[in-house]
Amino acid sequence: MAAMKRILVPTDFSKFSDNALKQAIEMAKQNKAKIYLFHVINIVQQCSVDYCLDAATVGDIEQKSMQSAQDMMQKQIRRVVKSNDVDIVSDVRKGTPYQEILKEQEDKKIDLIVIATHGWTGLINHLLGSVAEKVARHAKCSVFLVRGK
Repeated sequence: MAAMKRILVPTDFSKFSDNALKQAIEMAKQNKAKIYLFHVINIVQQCSVDYCLDAATVGDIEQKSMQSAQDMMQKQIRRVVKSNDVDIVSDVRKGTPYQEILKEQEDKKIDLIVIATHGWTGLINHLLGSVAEKVARHAKCSVFLVRGK
């Protein structure tokens, strides 16, 4: 495998994502790589059946969600990262998680994606597919899946 200089770690702030970040930190130390910690918030639907929120309310919800996600990322970094040996940059976007992860991979010229898999099984997951599976299937770089414990 070529030298990894840019590692993308998508997070949903779960213990599974903490494990993926720990793995990425070890890889980054060995390769002197930079970590891009990344979270995607879902787009708030303005209308549902027969009720709609006004645009200002939707914008306020999205802004608060972005700020909350940024705060949670900083908490995750403080909780997981035990030294300053690795450069970590965090970012939050809104959209469909797997699509935004793939866009981030291309935008930042990522060499490796380290992503947690929750290990869920069943018909719904089989039909829809997990974010990790979609990323692994469509990424243009190597993907390291970290199984949930």
